[in-house]
Amino acid sequence: MPAPNPPSYKMAAPAAVAALSATQVAAVDAPSSLEVCTQWIETESGERRGRSRLLLSGLHCAACGGLIEDALQRVEGVASVEVNGAAQRAVVVWDPARTRISTLVEAVRRAGYGAFPDTGAEAVALAARESRRAIWRLFVAAFCMMQVMMYATPAYVAEPGDMTDDMVRLLRWASWVLSVPVVLFAASPFFKGAWRALRERRIGMDVPVVLGIVVTFVASSIATFEQAALAGSDVYFDSLTMFVSFLLGARLLESQARARAAQSLDAVMRRLPDAVERLGDDGQATLVTAAELAIGDHIRVHVGQAFAADGVVLEGRTQVDEAMLTGESRPVERGPGDEVAAGCLNLGAPVSVRVTRLGAQTRFQRIVELVERALTGRPSYLISADRIAGPFLWVVLLLAGGAYVAWSFIDPHKAIWVAVSVLIVTCPCALSLGAPVAWLAAAGQLARRGILVQRLDALEALTRVRHLVFDKTGTLTEDRLTLAAVRRPSAALDGPSTEALQALAASLAAQSRHPLAQALARSVEPAPAVAGSVPAWRDVIEQPGAGLQAVAVTQGLDATTWRLGHALWCGVSTTEAVSPDQPGLIERPSVWLARQSVDGWQPMLHVEFDEQLRADAERGVAALDAEGLQLHLLSGDQPGSVERLARQLGLAHFQARCSPQDKLEAVERLQRSGERVAMVGDGINDAPVLARADVSIAMGSAAALAQARADVIMLSDRIGDLSVLHRTAHRTMRIVRQNLRWAFAYNLACVPLALVGWLPPWLAGIGMAASSLVVVLNALRLARNTSDMQSQSAVTGPRAVGAPA
Repeated sequence: MPAPNPPSYKMAAPAAVAALSATQVAAVDAPSSLEVCTQWIETESGERRGRSRLLLSGLHCAACGGLIEDALQRVEGVASVEVNGAAQRAVVVWDPARTRISTLVEAVRRAGYGAFPDTGAEAVALAARESRRAIWRLFVAAFCMMQVMMYATPAYVAEPGDMTDDMVRLLRWASWVLSVPVVLFAASPFFKGAWRALRERRIGMDVPVVLGIVVTFVASSIATFEQAALAGSDVYFDSLTMFVSFLLGARLLESQARARAAQSLDAVMRRLPDAVERLGDDGQATLVTAAELAIGDHIRVHVGQAFAADGVVLEGRTQVDEAMLTGESRPVERGPGDEVAAGCLNLGAPVSVRVTRLGAQTRFQRIVELVERALTGRPSYLISADRIAGPFLWVVLLLAGGAYVAWSFIDPHKAIWVAVSVLIVTCPCALSLGAPVAWLAAAGQLARRGILVQRLDALEALTRVRHLVFDKTGTLTEDRLTLAAVRRPSAALDGPSTEALQALAASLAAQSRHPLAQALARSVEPAPAVAGSVPAWRDVIEQPGAGLQAVAVTQGLDATTWRLGHALWCGVSTTEAVSPDQPGLIERPSVWLARQSVDGWQPMLHVEFDEQLRADAERGVAALDAEGLQLHLLSGDQPGSVERLARQLGLAHFQARCSPQDKLEAVERLQRSGERVAMVGDGINDAPVLARADVSIAMGSAAALAQARADVIMLSDRIGDLSVLHRTAHRTMRIVRQNLRWAFAYNLACVPLALVGWLPPWLAGIGMAASSLVVVLNALRLARNTSDMQSQSAVTGPRAVGAPA
């Protein structure tokens, strides 16, 4: 469990000396600090690995992420690195026997960037420090720009002969003096970025920017002090300061936009309290960190505080905000005996809680892991854009060099300024910013609705999906079933009583997470007279799609093997599977209990349940149908039950009695015909088909294995949110394509203008900054609330299957 208050240190600016001090090394490598940002995992060969989160600073473009990845991969003991420049995060898998996390931090700092163990709370402080520095640099650049433009104005408005040479020289000297702090201080991030890239023998976004700044400043300085023929008599200090100011302003807005895009995801990592009250045996409270808690501890959670661990309420009644888990904004009532989850907020009254799960066992930690994947994931669409940006930078440099050579023959006085304009206007910042900010904004907005995207590529794949396959139990229906009937086959009337068999079945069912098993375990309350006959189970085996098998050991039952599950699994004949006293009745969900005998498996008990559609299932299915998706229902239940549900929801494609292999083959048939398929499931038996589908979606109540195989997890458990996910995916890809088209169109339009000398450097700077800002603001449209999309899908009537979306 994360320790709320690990040892910390101030992270130096990227320009600082790379080596950490002894105090900083000790703070980073301290066990309490590692506990916050590192998850310990084991490889297939049993070796121990650390999976650490690093918070980064100083990243401005796609090339920055590549430089950090290269620096970390060169560290001995690093197994894998994932960097997301837009989220300013890195996840590193490393061998603790060969390296330390402080070594990873130093490797990033040697590459010229800032790095810090991601404790969640430090992200806020770091963002605030970087924002203050960026605002200060922008203030210096803007103030000097205004003064330089004031000194440059007379040269633009004066008639020939109005100003003496001494006056011109004085104004130019004043402009030069005011340009020096802009170049040396305000523009320092561009110089640092360019130096980092060149030191790694790569071309980054800052290289053409720095070339433009240096060439402009040097040529203008020569014109000021020496009147060299190369530079002519023109100076461009006003263009230089204006360009730096606009570019700094755009980058400040971009960084704030990126932070806003990642805010919903990042906030999840900061939900645990800094300290919690642990109650002793005498009732006295002691303040401890969450890392000091143990299973079984009693803690007091005050109003407005988050629960530090999963637990059960012992005393008090309150309202709990579980939006982090479900996406539902309305608080839920919780009282004695009710479960509460780590990270959820206590809104009503103080309560006492017994800790039941800590660390990686909690739902909160699983959500944190999903958030990490979203923050560090790099979709293939984004990787393609990054690959385009690299070669494009070389094209920019070649164009600028060619422009300088050509204008040296046409008009030598304009050669430098044309080359500078080409360098500035063609910098592909917009190309590298538009896509990642859009992905993060979409993922953050979906997270606010309780939809966690584990693989960002799934959003792009979802736009090509034409078939959506549903599991039934626990997906379209509630995972809580109600007990409808309990029957004993005529051949099993001898032996234990019905009450004893019910207690036995409930005890065995408690060994499984399948919805039917959980319903049986909840709904059967053994009578006191038979409670003592509930056995202990050993050799428990769960067969996906079939049921449970285990050996019962009690005084009354001598090591008997029992089965609980599907009729055929329990040796039930086809004629017995339907209740003989209810001919023509559509079968309900049910399980059979059977024991092993010399003649095979002997059915002993038949338990039937009633299932209930999720509250928004009909509306959600209708919305998906209206969006042109072909919907399928594949279930392992009986034909009658599946047909009834399919007709109620208007599903034309359904199949009953599906084993996991049957579901897998059905999805593969669709894929072989060239179709893209999405699968929605919740059980262990859905894991194979979830892994095979083009897009896999697991419900929030799904088994851990199903969630591990899923691209998207619906924590909200709302079918209607599938429509929101589908619409958001299409909207995200539409905005990503708009941004890429805009970036290419901007360059295609402005490059010719710069080449022919119609675009001065100051206007090129404005155009470059504006283009980056346009794509970022366009991407942030995805962060708007999607409730309007849900309401629209709720009222949209179904249309013909296969109609265009």
